[in-house]
Amino acid sequence: MSQTRFINPPALRRPPGYTHVVEVTAPARIVYIAGQLGVDGDDKVVGDFRRQAVQTFENLKTALAAVGAQFRHVVKFNNYLVDRAHLPTFREVRDGYLAENDRPASTTIAISGLAREGALIEIEAVAVLPAAARAKAASKSAAKAAGKARSARSPRRRARAKRR
Repeated sequence: MSQTRFINPPALRRPPGYTHVVEVTAPARIVYIAGQLGVDGDDKVVGDFRRQAVQTFENLKTALAAVGAQFRHVVKFNNYLVDRAHLPTFREVRDGYLAENDRPASTTIAISGLAREGALIEIEAVAVLPAAARAKAASKSAAKAAGKARSARSPRRRARAKRR
């Protein structure tokens, strides 16, 4: 069973809205979410920074749900903003999606621009979930199949050895 610990070492200042260290002890499923933008279902950039930030977090929520995850499973965010002036709004929106405690590790970078014209924010995420039951069943099936394949090959190897 995987375990996740969120740690803010006493020697480091208390961070605003994130955790300095997140430790994951496996086995677990690690999920990497590509950078999400503030684009809607029609692939259009939505409005001002606040609307883009909300849409970005909604897109992250959708991506997480695709693997049975929620924001509580996220252990790391990489946030890209085109203007540092948006940081207070970003934090306000982010805080509306995250629990009060056990916040993910996070890096926020101000950049000159994003690949999508008009985009003001992009967020990548890494999530950790317990190993899935179906993954265990799949690995048992794979091991069983591998065992059958080995036993099927064994007589041939013995036969070759006898010919030599």
